[in-house]
Amino acid sequence: MAGLLLQHPLAHFALSPTQAVGNRVVAKTRSCSWRPMIQCVSSKQEGRTVVKNGKDSLDICRIVNGMWQTSGGWGKIERDNAVDAMIKHVDSGLNTFDMADIYGPAEDLYGMFINRVRRERPPELLEQIRGLTKWVPPPVKMTSNYVRENINLSRKRMDVSSLDMLQFHWWDYSNSGYLDALKHLTDLKEEGKIKTVALTNFDTERLQIILENGIPIVSNQVQHSIVDMRPQQKMAELCEATGVKLITYGTVMGGLLSEKFLDTNLSIPFAGPPLNTPSLQKYKRMVDAWGGWGQFQVLLKTLKKVASKHGVSIPTVAVKYILDQPAVAGSMVGVRLGLSEHVKDSNAVFALELDEEDVNSILEVSKKGRDLMEVIGDCGDEYRR
Repeated sequence: MAGLLLQHPLAHFALSPTQAVGNRVVAKTRSCSWRPMIQCVSSKQEGRTVVKNGKDSLDICRIVNGMWQTSGGWGKIERDNAVDAMIKHVDSGLNTFDMADIYGPAEDLYGMFINRVRRERPPELLEQIRGLTKWVPPPVKMTSNYVRENINLSRKRMDVSSLDMLQFHWWDYSNSGYLDALKHLTDLKEEGKIKTVALTNFDTERLQIILENGIPIVSNQVQHSIVDMRPQQKMAELCEATGVKLITYGTVMGGLLSEKFLDTNLSIPFAGPPLNTPSLQKYKRMVDAWGGWGQFQVLLKTLKKVASKHGVSIPTVAVKYILDQPAVAGSMVGVRLGLSEHVKDSNAVFALELDEEDVNSILEVSKKGRDLMEVIGDCGDEYRR
């Protein structure tokens, strides 16, 4: 769709328009029959999953607390209140946090939080906490020293000796420096400064190239919701062949997939809830690309029927549906630390079992929307158009 612009925590902090957009590379996807010598595995038990590639492994909570919301645009985050909220999430069992070097104070907040856990909580609780971060460099020459300096900065901000997971983003595929960066990240993993190497917003073709270069990728973080089912096309095929797992974001579409937007008409000024956050604005554009607000209301009504049947909320159903998709290890739920929370809805996901009738009713509505693979392209292409 011409002129479609989708904002994201990464695009929101692009260093420049040229860096953010880059050159879109269109190439025929290779066959997914290739398999690495060592496959990744995922073991799901009691709301946790283990992603593993060879000797590298990490267990995470399947509901991941997303910290993009700390970067501004969702309301002022007070440091102490934010740390209190992080403690509350951990005490409720939601102990995996996702952040990035470009998400404002996110890594610093994690460092304050983890220090407080060390002081106030037993060691066994500390051992269950996971901090996943991203590195989003400009497309400059990826030397060993440059990569090391940036990873050391994240380690310092998060106050950890080793990053649990480093998820790497790259703006411009025409610049093959991403392979150099990933090789240096793998070296740092061997030194113990990173536990697992992962990707964010890479497409299927590049993921396969990276794996063929011997980089032990455990996961790829991509946009995935009932509206955006692109990852279940080419990406899922490669993931099933290699064992790489998906961590999804945008799964509740910034809150659009909720009772708050059911039976609303956004075409009438001031008639519906305001789209007053970067995530609501971003995912409203995704709704428009998929099928429009009218079709989206049909989806919300379907989800509400399923939610009422099980005594849960629409967001709980939306997250569970994606967690049940092939190759998905975990799904992100954004946290507005100290401002609002979704602890109850998030924990309800673990007890929810969608039956065949539920799945079929959701699938029927989902398929009535446009195929976003044709509209936008493969996973991550929305940031490289």
